[in-house]
Amino acid sequence: MDDQVTISHLKRGDLGGLESLVKRYQARAVHTAYLILHDRSLAEDVVQTAFIKVAEHVRQFDDTRPFAPWFFRIVANDALKVAKQQQRILPLPDEVDEPTAHLAEWLVDPGPEPEQVFEREEMRRLILRALRSLPPEQRTVVVMRYFVDMPLSDMVSATNRPLSTIKWWLRDARQRLRRMIHEAT
Repeated sequence: MDDQVTISHLKRGDLGGLESLVKRYQARAVHTAYLILHDRSLAEDVVQTAFIKVAEHVRQFDDTRPFAPWFFRIVANDALKVAKQQQRILPLPDEVDEPTAHLAEWLVDPGPEPEQVFEREEMRRLILRALRSLPPEQRTVVVMRYFVDMPLSDMVSATNRPLSTIKWWLRDARQRLRRMIHEAT
């Protein structure tokens, strides 16, 4: 069942439509939230809340537009809000936790040589550590752009910031990431 049919079922009150959306988007949404938050349980909570928001506000969804950008905008915004709250409370840990190790399994190609796997894993850890060191706003736009593949116009809507700010955050984040990776290698 495609998104438009699923949404129409959901708008009629059929929660089977929500189940279909959860099956289709849950893993990618948790991954998106995790890349912003670096905490799997918080990421899962954010995604669960996002699906509840979808069910509650599905009548506001414009059927002429694709569902995925609307949904991932909700996930990214909610994850950013939580990240800002967490930033005030606790610093993010530097070590890679168990859920991160499991996420790495999704990213690893089973074919490469052991040395390539080791180098890739080290680079992945380095990138995650560098990503974690970015301010929440920059981390969010990097995830939106490079992990969710969100167009700049959708990012402007999602963050409620001007295009120039989004571009500046992306440029600054890329420079910081490049510098951190260069210094570490």
